[in-house]
Amino acid sequence: MDSAFLITSFVTLFVVIDPIGLTPLFIALTAGTDAQHRRGVAIRSCVIACILLTLFSFLGEGLLGFIGISMPAFRIAGGILLFLTALDMLFERRTKRREDQTETEDFPDPSVFPIAIPLLAGPGAIATIILLTGQADDVMGKLSVLGVMAVVISIALVLFLSAGVIERALGKTGITVVTRLLGMLLAALSVQFVLDGLRDFGFAGGAG
Repeated sequence: MDSAFLITSFVTLFVVIDPIGLTPLFIALTAGTDAQHRRGVAIRSCVIACILLTLFSFLGEGLLGFIGISMPAFRIAGGILLFLTALDMLFERRTKRREDQTETEDFPDPSVFPIAIPLLAGPGAIATIILLTGQADDVMGKLSVLGVMAVVISIALVLFLSAGVIERALGKTGITVVTRLLGMLLAALSVQFVLDGLRDFGFAGGAG
């Protein structure tokens, strides 16, 4: 498996899932609870997100074929979706929308909703895992992408478990700066998805 592709997969999944940006929301959702409850919520939400993304990685492309959508078309649509997500990150609309989700409902156990779905395994992450596994050459390639996804979710788990320390260290300003930098990177990667889809259709040239 091409190491450059795995690096790209990691960066793409990392900025889409955005574990750093999710950490303050995890803190808000588990505020007032003890360490044991917070740990349980963190583990359950990450496991559920992994299972959901794994299912979409194997069934997503087949489902698209069943309803007549080609992978190049889905790459273009996915790239546009990721670009919109990047805009949300750059202009803080994504964070505000997530904060609204935490404020409008009272969730005694937020591990399934909203942490696992849609914050960890949201539309952007689902589209990305389908796109990346669709680019893999064989089963080992797909498993490698899933391994990368598991690493990203594991990073989210570590950050969730360290939420208290991170909250004190970064502060609101630090998290905002990191989120905007990740948004810029995601914007560039989303454009690459669109270009790849256009090249598959023969509308854009590629370097090799």
